[in-house]
Amino acid sequence: MNILDLIEQRQQENFALHEQYLNPQMVSVLKTIGFDRHYVKAQGAYLFDERGDRYLDLLSGFGVFALGRNHPVIVQALQDVLAAELPNLVQLDASLLSGLLAERLQKITPPGLDRIFFANSGTESVEAAIKFSRCATGRAKIVYCQGGYHGLTLGALSATGDPHFRSGFGPFLPEFVEVPFGDLAALEQALARQDVAAFITEPIQGHGVWIPAADYLPGAAALCRRYGSLLIADEVQTGLGRTGKWWAVEHFGVEPDLLCMAKALSGGLVPIGAVACRPWIFDKVFSRMDRAVVHGSTFGKNNLAMAAGLATLEVLETEGWIDHAAEMGRQLLADLQPLVHQYEYLKAVRGLGMIMALEFGEPKSMALKLPWKMLETANRGLFSQIITVPLLTRHRILSQVAGHGLNVVKFMPPLILTEADRHWIVEAVTDVVADAHRVPGAAWDFGKTLATQAIRNRAGVR
Repeated sequence: MNILDLIEQRQQENFALHEQYLNPQMVSVLKTIGFDRHYVKAQGAYLFDERGDRYLDLLSGFGVFALGRNHPVIVQALQDVLAAELPNLVQLDASLLSGLLAERLQKITPPGLDRIFFANSGTESVEAAIKFSRCATGRAKIVYCQGGYHGLTLGALSATGDPHFRSGFGPFLPEFVEVPFGDLAALEQALARQDVAAFITEPIQGHGVWIPAADYLPGAAALCRRYGSLLIADEVQTGLGRTGKWWAVEHFGVEPDLLCMAKALSGGLVPIGAVACRPWIFDKVFSRMDRAVVHGSTFGKNNLAMAAGLATLEVLETEGWIDHAAEMGRQLLADLQPLVHQYEYLKAVRGLGMIMALEFGEPKSMALKLPWKMLETANRGLFSQIITVPLLTRHRILSQVAGHGLNVVKFMPPLILTEADRHWIVEAVTDVVADAHRVPGAAWDFGKTLATQAIRNRAGVR
């Protein structure tokens, strides 16, 4: 079979195949909002459709493509490993590449996180961190934050404070306790009985891009130490340069007990996840020779994933993209924040490095308030779509809503954005936000279509 010939022959069938064999509801969503494009090529921060039109990807595969797509150094590393015909997944062995990647990660993670466990994804990393915490402390409870997201497998979902993702999948694991994000008093109340294994949190909540007060994470770490609980930092999305530092916890001066990572470590090419943790935690889990395989992941240390991780870290270290992300993010925020004072719908522009959000809310003027209420009555968070859709259809910028029911548009670009990309973003956002304030206008004609479709969906009408 020639895979390239197969792709060429059936290039236009992707949506039909997904409708028949995969998730037809996802296809319906894409078609409704006009995101049903036929992308045929990807390079760096850009996607290309069958007409040759270039799109700027500010979604980056939910943060996977920190270095853009098909980075030549990572591609070459994978080609070299395949060509070498190395032994892979022998299992009863200690593979070299996994040892080398663990060594490299130990050098860049916060102090004391000297043991590495490899998995295949962020949610697997979270599952491992939960299990390790329980085993190490002998306690059962896990405290997590309202609004947080840690994955969709059962343990990770039990620690995810978003009702949209939890609906229909309960009951969840017992002994999981929710507290508000940023509330140290509530966290202390949850920890004070000294029966909590770990507190898990994202340093910056991805759904909404909520950045805590400067004293929150240091305060949480101090409370964990006081009451004998472990601190798990979920850096699956914020880690590896996304915020302008290797890890988001560095902005707050916090050293967690366990740190989960994934997404960007893959180089965008081979799935990988990992947990870095303190040696004593690891030693509690793998305490004897007969427990050497008490927790594992079949594909967790495969050679391609390890090579992708090594190449990704090499590029991040040698090409200066973390500092670049910090500066580019600062400039973008400075460009976009003045729009808050110009446009009523736009309430805030926030972010850190290459993760940022445009938050929208109800305006004061009656002329703008009425169409806002029309959309929000039809479906909470629907307003965001009259921002994301024209960003794609008119300006060829791919972005996302930051969470279900939120009027927050999220940008999570590759770290490699250029000055030209920056101007592209600013001009497009300015145009789209301004257009949303023209009532009536093209944006609101589309808004009415979305509202009608939302009401029909709620009523079960196709």
